[in-house]
Amino acid sequence: MPSTVLLPESARRLAAWCVVVLLISGVGAVAIWLCVTFKPAVTPVLLAILGTALLGPLHRRLVAMKLNRSLAAALTCVAVVAVVGGAGYIVVNALVDSGDQILSSLRQAAKDLTKHFGAAGTSLDDLAKNARSLIGKFGATAASGVITGLSVVGELIATAVLALLLMFFFLRDSNRVAGGLRSLAPHATGEIVEAMARRAFGAVEGFMRGTTVIAFIDAVCITVGLLILRVPGAVGLGALVFVGAYIPYLGAFISGAVAVLVALADRGWVIGLWALGVVLAVQVLEGHVLQPVIQSRTVQMHPAVVILAITAGASVAGILGMLLAVPLTAAAFGVLSELRRRYGHDDDASGSGPGLPHS
Repeated sequence: MPSTVLLPESARRLAAWCVVVLLISGVGAVAIWLCVTFKPAVTPVLLAILGTALLGPLHRRLVAMKLNRSLAAALTCVAVVAVVGGAGYIVVNALVDSGDQILSSLRQAAKDLTKHFGAAGTSLDDLAKNARSLIGKFGATAASGVITGLSVVGELIATAVLALLLMFFFLRDSNRVAGGLRSLAPHATGEIVEAMARRAFGAVEGFMRGTTVIAFIDAVCITVGLLILRVPGAVGLGALVFVGAYIPYLGAFISGAVAVLVALADRGWVIGLWALGVVLAVQVLEGHVLQPVIQSRTVQMHPAVVILAITAGASVAGILGMLLAVPLTAAAFGVLSELRRRYGHDDDASGSGPGLPHS
């Protein structure tokens, strides 16, 4: 008796894809839940991987100079502490010194609005005048959070120290990773596991390298512009721009807004508008020149994918999630690209889909 097909071929294909999507979604949800549950352990590992991806070339250069692998890894970690610590000190010092000026400029802006908008401006002026009293009114509530704040600082310090130690071991033992993956994977899948891991790490390394180059160019251009405008704390604001560039789009917006506010506070509306022009010009340069030229040689993702990744990362882990979301997404696309290269159809070889990384 001939077999009866209950569903047409197209329906069965759709059902198969639905099953695949459900399985991938389930595995992803479980992975995210495990990462959130074991966040104190997962976070240092992810930060160490990002640091290893960024500083791997420096470590390899030191090893090529006949330095011991452990000594090269230690020197790389010392360089990280010096650069990050110095940049953090410059940024915090610049913001602390300019904080009163920013508040003063906002109050002056409210007064200017009073002349043009009457009651609405008066309300803004009153809000600026009463800011200190409002802070004092809620001072007790703020004081109650001091212990919580100290515990958060302690956790951040512990996470940073653990990430630094892990980065040392990752750099020192990077030559053993391929063999370790092959030994852990089943014999028949060792090659594909190693290939996917290499492609994922290459995508992360490309993202970190490209972002660092773009961040450096942005920071130098904005710093030079602020120095020409004689804005105080220009070097610190440039360092803030450099750090903020590792959170695409949102980081550039926040760091640029701070630079404009500082210029507005110390130099007035005219210089503030010039500073805004400098920031916008640098952002246009980044979006239309630097991103296409630099990231296309490392790893390139569609802006919509980046925005969705940042939003998802923020919902899961706040600012840290925003920092980790894009490189992790790049790694995921790297794995998918490797799978497509190995198991895709011939018609897929003509090009990658939107948002897939390019090596």
